[in-house]
Amino acid sequence: MKIIRFKDKESKKIVLGAVTEEEKVYVLPYESIVDVADKAKERKMTTKELIEEFVPHLLPVKESLSDLDVVIPVEAPEVWASGVTYFKSKEARNYEATDGKMDATTFYDKVYDAERPEIFFKSTRERTIGPNQILHLRSDSNWQVPEPELGLVLDGDGNILGYTIGNDMSCRDIEGENPLYLPQAKIWSRSCSVGPAILLAEAVEDPYNFNMTCRIYRNEELVFEGSANTNQLKRRYEELVEYLRKDNIIFPGTVLLTGTCIVPPNDFTLHDGDRVDIEVEGIGTLSNTVTHQKSHITN
Repeated sequence: MKIIRFKDKESKKIVLGAVTEEEKVYVLPYESIVDVADKAKERKMTTKELIEEFVPHLLPVKESLSDLDVVIPVEAPEVWASGVTYFKSKEARNYEATDGKMDATTFYDKVYDAERPEIFFKSTRERTIGPNQILHLRSDSNWQVPEPELGLVLDGDGNILGYTIGNDMSCRDIEGENPLYLPQAKIWSRSCSVGPAILLAEAVEDPYNFNMTCRIYRNEELVFEGSANTNQLKRRYEELVEYLRKDNIIFPGTVLLTGTCIVPPNDFTLHDGDRVDIEVEGIGTLSNTVTHQKSHITN
């Protein structure tokens, strides 16, 4: 069972929908996944059980899932991210930090093996976009890449409501120049996308077995493709959430990205007009075009 948000063609309003395994879509009488989860908790049910109670009394929408105008599935008040949670990520960060020499132990080696994971602030509701919207390239970077990641959608207690896809855009040259520049290498207007759906946690048999593929197209030609599986993750999801929660407030609907294991070649950088498609088995494909163009953000 998946949760989506989409623009209803008749009312022109954004509605919440449940997607069954047969890809039939049902409009739910709630505004967000947080509202559904709160109601389920009140009734001592799982979110999936509550939705399954509704569905038999509803008619599916006429359009197919592929024809719907899907928007960001959760308007996360905050998006946080985890760094160096995969070996491939550690290698990439070391390459940046040593200017390609790879001849010394770095702080990335240390955090990869440390008890405390790297957790950093990534985005806000106003900076985050959904599927098929335009991501921005940073104007003062010459080495930018997407970072395909599995995202955890959390309630206010840090419980995992479901799983989504995140694109944690990153400036490798800025971070590599100095680790203190990490916020500038990670946070700017439209530097993060999330979607297209949320796969309910109760519907996932093994969350450490998600297949993920990233494809980058330039002028409709495939210029990069890479794949990974969440079974390569060094950390446990609960461990990452635990450290995010320490002495912190978790706003309902917060998204925690869990790190990337797909890194384009070191000589690759995104160009204006490139399209990034991130596909995660069971969730869907998050597709965004990147551009240098500055425009007013409307999510």
